[in-house]
Amino acid sequence: MGKRARNFSMQAYWERITEDWQPILRFRGTSQADWRAWREEALPKFLELLGDLPAPVPLNAEVEATVEEGDLIRERVILDTEVHMSLPCWVLRPKAMASDRSNPAILCSHGHGPYGKDAVAGIRSSSGHVASIAECNYNYGEQMARAGFLTLSPDLRVFGERRDGLDPFPGRDPCNVNFVKGAILGLYTLTLNIWDMKCCIDYLQTRPEVDPNRIGMMGLSQGGTMTTFTTAAEPRIKAADIIGYVNPWRGFGIERANFCGSQIVPGIYRYFDTDDIAGLIAPRPLLLEMGIYDDCFFIHDLLQGYEGVKRIYRAAGAEEKLWADIHSGPHAFAANKAFAFFRTYL
Repeated sequence: MGKRARNFSMQAYWERITEDWQPILRFRGTSQADWRAWREEALPKFLELLGDLPAPVPLNAEVEATVEEGDLIRERVILDTEVHMSLPCWVLRPKAMASDRSNPAILCSHGHGPYGKDAVAGIRSSSGHVASIAECNYNYGEQMARAGFLTLSPDLRVFGERRDGLDPFPGRDPCNVNFVKGAILGLYTLTLNIWDMKCCIDYLQTRPEVDPNRIGMMGLSQGGTMTTFTTAAEPRIKAADIIGYVNPWRGFGIERANFCGSQIVPGIYRYFDTDDIAGLIAPRPLLLEMGIYDDCFFIHDLLQGYEGVKRIYRAAGAEEKLWADIHSGPHAFAANKAFAFFRTYL
């Protein structure tokens, strides 16, 4: 009798148990009836996995500064999102935008990096900011404002002004440390960030320039995570641009550990892959941006995610509202189809 193979590696363990993994609520249908039945079960389970949301508080919105910058107005805005938490944001709008509640707005979420909202909003206060913008074409909050939209770019928790210093836990990822702190309380940083994004929508709906029914969302990398999860959970977002994110958990999560505690909630892959979560956005308009030279989320994985989302949109009878921008670029905002997409659907 041959000797039984033994394994001591946790990495091999995770890869072996997920080799044939099928999330419980993976979409497997083809018809509109299949989609309706799946969504009726999947959306409540998705919201359950997110856990409890904080208690609402008055936003107490404060515009701390308003400046003209060329053809834009730039505002620094502070919101309260919980009793013990406030949220700093940049709001950008064209100088000629009327305050007649007729204009579209876009919530712009940043990804990882030391500058949080600032690079997305086009802040160039250091050579590092300038390099970050150049590397990822990162200033989509500024670009969309110059294209005629009001944009709001907030700091996610653990980033930018909410980071607790440059290196709060030396040698450790603050996303993971804060995830563990919250998990022992049954609170998750991803869910808390989704709550903050919902508060941003609340605020945008109060703006005198903004039509409350014409609000979209976009984001790169972790901003793509936020756009995926938030739009799935928040029906007031009417159109979304997910930049470089929707790809199978097994590849970027299990095999390469290319994620952090700010991007997950417990049990998420037990029930859903990322294309299922993006599919919960259907039938609302959705743009997926995929870089051929993306070395963060690989193009073959992104294309697999896109095919999964396409199956859901086709079953929902909304395939024409699913746009794809497969571009010859890196992990970055492509700026090819986003302007036309939001002009079409907002």
